[in-house]
This record gives sequence, C-alpha cells and structure tokens, in this order.
Amino acid sequence: MDKGTYDANYKKLVGGGFEGADAVEKEKPYVGKIKPNKYYVVMKGEKLKNLIVAQSRAARFKLWVARVVALVLVWAVVVQLMWLGDAIAPRVLKFRSSYSFPCPRIYKNNGYRLVSSNGGLNQMRFGICDMVAIARYLNVTLIVPELDNTSFWNDHSQFADIFSVDYFIDSLRDEVRILKELLPAQKRKVESESLFSMPPVSWSNMTYYYNTVLLRIQEHEVLHFTKTDARLANNGLSVEVQRLRCRANYKVLRFAPAVEALAKKIVQILWHRGPFLVLHRQYEMDMIAFSGCSEGCNELEIEDLTKMRYAYPWWKEKEIDSEKKRNDGLCPLTPEEVTLALRALDIDRNIQIYIASGDIYKAEKRMASMRAAFPNLVKKEILLDPSDLEPFQNYSNRMAALDYYLSIESDPFMPSYGGNMAKIVEDHRRYLRYKKTILLDRKVLVDLIDQYKNGTLSWDSFSMLVKEAHVNRMGNPAKRLEVPGKPKVEDYFYTNPQECLPQVPEPSTDI
Repeated sequence: MDKGTYDANYKKLVGGGFEGADAVEKEKPYVGKIKPNKYYVVMKGEKLKNLIVAQSRAARFKLWVARVVALVLVWAVVVQLMWLGDAIAPRVLKFRSSYSFPCPRIYKNNGYRLVSSNGGLNQMRFGICDMVAIARYLNVTLIVPELDNTSFWNDHSQFADIFSVDYFIDSLRDEVRILKELLPAQKRKVESESLFSMPPVSWSNMTYYYNTVLLRIQEHEVLHFTKTDARLANNGLSVEVQRLRCRANYKVLRFAPAVEALAKKIVQILWHRGPFLVLHRQYEMDMIAFSGCSEGCNELEIEDLTKMRYAYPWWKEKEIDSEKKRNDGLCPLTPEEVTLALRALDIDRNIQIYIASGDIYKAEKRMASMRAAFPNLVKKEILLDPSDLEPFQNYSNRMAALDYYLSIESDPFMPSYGGNMAKIVEDHRRYLRYKKTILLDRKVLVDLIDQYKNGTLSWDSFSMLVKEAHVNRMGNPAKRLEVPGKPKVEDYFYTNPQECLPQVPEPSTDI
C-alpha cells in the first residue's frame, strides 16, 4: 500500500468509514513516517465500535450527573437565599409571590352600571365593595366607581389616585366584568338619551335588586347609582354575597403604588425603632362641632364649634346636649381621657404612639397631658421629609389611606371613636387572625374617669376597673348583633363580617 492509499484509508478509519470485514482486511498500519506509541493503537473494527458506544454512554452519563448536581446546587442556593431573606428582610419588604389572575367568568351581560360613591374614604370603600357584590349577582358590567369630590372634605382624588385600578379589574374577573369606562356604543347612548340615575334603597337585601333594580337596568341598559353607602343589608344575605363583599374589601381594593410605597416607608421607619401603637384620634374641629361634644372646652371654644355646626345646613342636628351624649358613650374621647385609658391599661410609656388623624382641635393644649405621659408621639409629618408628603398634601383621602395602612400594620390599634375608619380597621384586623384592637368602652370609661377625677376612685381601683371592662374588648371573635327591622342599630357588617372570619382558638385577653 502506497502512502496516498493509506492516507485515504486512515481518514476513513478516523471518520468511522470502515465497518465489518472491510475494516479487518485493511487494518495493517502504515509504518513509514508515523511512529507507533502507546497512544496510537489500531484496533479491529468490532472492538472500535464497542469502545465508541461505551465512550458515548459514559459521556451521556457524566452529562446527566453534571446536570443533576447543577440542579441540586441551584436549589440549595435558592433555599439559602429564601432563608436569608426571611431572616434579614424587614416585614414590610418581604417577597410577595406573583399573583395569577383568575380566568374571566362568562355570562350574559344584563347591562351597565355607573356608580358615584359618597362620603369619606372609608365610607366609599364600604360602598365600592357593595357595588361589586350587586354587579356580580345581577350579571351587569360595573364601571370603575367615581369617588366623591364634592363632600365636606373637598378632595378631588380619583379612583386611580387611591386604589390600583388594574388590580381591581383583573383580580375580580372571575366574578364580574369591570371596565374603566363605558364602551363607545353605550357612551353614545348616554349622550343621545338622558342617563337614568337613582339612589338605591339603603339596607336592602338582594331581592330588592333582583325585583326592582335589575328591571331598571334591562330597561335603560345603563343605570347610574348616585349613592353607595349602606346599600346592602348587614344580615339576611347569602354567604356567597357576604364573602364576595369581604373579598372585595380585603383582597381586591389594594392601594395605588404611590400610596402603598409611602405607607411601607413609614412602617419601615417605625419598625426600625421598635413596636408602635396606632391611635386613631377623631378630635378634629369639624368632628367636635358636628358631634356637639364639648367636654373640656371653654365658653369661647364652645361658641366657635356651635357656629361651625350651624354653618352647614346639611348637618341636621343643631341643638345637642353634650353632657348627656357623653354619658351615653356617644362622644369622641378627649385626648386627656384617652391618656388616662392608656395609662390605666398599663401601655408602655416608651412605646411609639402613631397619631392617625387630621389636625387635633386645639392640639397644643389638648395633647399636653398625652405628650407628658407618652413622649414618643409621632405622626407622618414628623417621620417623613416634606417632599415625601407633598403629593398627598391637600388630599384628605390620600392621607387617610396612609393612616389606614399604618393602622392595619400596627402592633395594637386603638380607636377613640367609632367612626367609619375605626369600623373598617377593626374589621380588617379581625380578618387578619384577630390582631389586637383595643376597643374602648366609652360609656364605661367616662363614668370611671369622672369617679377618679372627683376622688371616688383611687388610681389603683380605677386602673383595675378599666382593665376588667376591656378584658374582652381586644378584637376577640364575636357574633354580629342582629336587630330585625332596625339595621342601623345592628352591628355593622364591615365591623364584624362573621361569615368571612377565620376560625381560630379563643385569643388571649392579656392587655
């Protein structure tokens, strides 16, 4: 065999070109310029084939092992990072898993409903949740509610300034169709014809909506609700309706990104310093004026408050017996009364007390005793730079949204009055496995305070009686009060939505 023939055959050998008998016949090596050594071994065809197969299997096995090892290592790293994140991340910044929105519910659409919410932020929040439930069970399309811009607070914030619109729409799409605005055809219909508007009857059950409201929607295609507050009954509704109201309130009405980011920043600052109690103080001038509660006010202050009450014709109650109302437990507690309650309950004087409220009436004078007893009083205006709050200034509902978020996150929460903010926060904290909410019994408390002030009770006796009166008022599980025919007297659904509350062991009553 000449060198050229060998070169051709060698290339076939290296490339796997010889098989079977041909490989055996042409296995003689060329011994010209190539020097045999321990790395150069020419094997018979069958042995070469077996070696190649074995090497291929070994390579695949090694690759498989390498992949398994890599996956184990990656998983170990992920577990370590998750553990590390839980260990060092602030509670407010914990990782939130991505939310998968539900599939849309398919149903025959019976029409469209526009909604104008009324009242302050929390009153509107109740109403929006009711509107979701009504739209779901009437099979109508709900247009994103319009917020009240004409009430006493004169806040021109829109829905998107307070709540996350897209999350509101997408997270409810398995129940109800929600649009940001009417479709072009319905817009033209509304523009060419008069829009049918109505305030639905308050405290109604679903029968009213099926028998009366649905007929109006089918007749006019587009219906406008002019009010949303207290449009559904507290009791007598199906569990499905009640639970949808809860879902809308707790899980769907997420605050807008700007509101949530700033609220989290405040929470992080507070947690960095230690535990904090949120005190919801409803002692603004308009609250005192409209309630007619003038405990601790001098004659000039009482005169100013009375003038304010008469200046607003929509506030029907003008002549008010302040003392009687206070003794019945119907007045907001004064800052001095709240201070005595906090001390009697043995609240740590060094705890941070975050004041969730607007401007306290005569704050310099009325808050003096609280500052002396609890030196760590804080407000968002103290904790944040003015530039942080600038987009929220002059928008009472946005400021209220920040306070709402803080109230949910606080260690204990204490309202000094039973307004809408106190009710909805109490409700939300019940839902979160009964987070401690100190619900002051104002009627009992003012009586004990008066006895302590006139010397009838010593401090130790006063403190003991205050503790006894509140041992079961820490946000414990409770059955909602029903008063047939008098819905306003009943426990409000959004204060104690028992159909939605988690079943937990009886909570501790320790203060």
